[in-house]
Amino acid sequence: MAGMVCIIGGGVIGLASAYALVRAGHDVTVIDARDSLGSETSFANGGQLSYRYVAPLADAGVPLQALGWLLRGDSPLKLRPRLDPQQWRWMAAFLGACRHSVNTRNAAHLLRLATLSQSTLQQWREDDRLDGFDWRRNGKLVMFRTAARFDQARGKVIDNRHQQVLSAAECAGLEPALAGGGFVGGIHTPSEEVADCHGFCQQLAARLAASGRCTFLLGRKVTAIRHANGMVHAIELGNDVVPVQRLVLAAGHRSAELGLPGLALPLYPLKGYSLSVPIGAQHQAPNVSITDYERKVVYARIGEQLRVAAMVDIVGFDAGLEPKRLALIKRQAVETFPAAGDYAHAVEWAGMRPATPTGVPLIGASVYRNLWLNLGHGALGFTLACGSGQLLAELIDQRTPSIDMQGLSPRAA
Repeated sequence: MAGMVCIIGGGVIGLASAYALVRAGHDVTVIDARDSLGSETSFANGGQLSYRYVAPLADAGVPLQALGWLLRGDSPLKLRPRLDPQQWRWMAAFLGACRHSVNTRNAAHLLRLATLSQSTLQQWREDDRLDGFDWRRNGKLVMFRTAARFDQARGKVIDNRHQQVLSAAECAGLEPALAGGGFVGGIHTPSEEVADCHGFCQQLAARLAASGRCTFLLGRKVTAIRHANGMVHAIELGNDVVPVQRLVLAAGHRSAELGLPGLALPLYPLKGYSLSVPIGAQHQAPNVSITDYERKVVYARIGEQLRVAAMVDIVGFDAGLEPKRLALIKRQAVETFPAAGDYAHAVEWAGMRPATPTGVPLIGASVYRNLWLNLGHGALGFTLACGSGQLLAELIDQRTPSIDMQGLSPRAA
């Protein structure tokens, strides 16, 4: 049942939702407060399409491990407590999810969605010849610096068709840039992919514009949503009022600012940082995507740059650059891959990942009959975007979803 759908949010989640809806025959309006699409959390993220490594951050042992991190100057996690009830509610719910059984269950939900997302992107690439965003199936190595962590990880590998346990020498044979990196071994997943998220957003936007079925309202901040009798009726853009038939909320962590009664969104921004390091002919950057497990740093070659991304900072809503955090990432990158690129000219970036306490996004109908959610993907937004958009289009059309929706439907009340 096609019709007009309005989407608040012009990042990778909102644009993938728009693309899936246009493919299904809908007319779409995408609204974003910024003047350009994909210019916030989607702009310079890690770039890894990590479909097999989707376990949530919340797990047994994480609170104790986090306490140890907080005492270190080079910690991958930073917590700055604030006089903010939203932060404390989120943290309490996060601690409640730090159980092995909960992590296992939520990881299964994410893996189901990630698998759908990979196949959906493949379908869009093949059917629509969608390209131009430096996509590659280059594989991924999760590398370990301690024998204890490596042994723990290798014990969790249950599908040798998709993942292989490799020694440090075997990892270096697969990816020569790893030689001398201080690792004891790694887990290789050949089917993982990499791409430029911002470039992907631009390609989706171009296809949407060319379709004739999508309108963009950029530089327009939604100041209020009008509602009555369990439905939303219009959105306010300052002094302008835009009627809506169906509305999708995909504005990341800012979605909670709209303050709709009865819609409690369990979202909080997890701040992360990245460096985009130019690669010249003289450099030796890794071609396989790398995750440094202990340091929580990811490396992905995207075209002629090496994207280095890291950190989980729970510090509020300030997306500004923090020189000390970025200097730490650069130092660790130089130690690990000294010849990978021109670090002196690396472009620095920070972004706010919109996360739920469980790490599982909210996709589907809300308490308002014509308001739909596509929110809370955390650090996996690019990985999960295509599958999330496809599911949303199916749910809006009242089609049978491609996957079991258990655990993915919004629990906001």
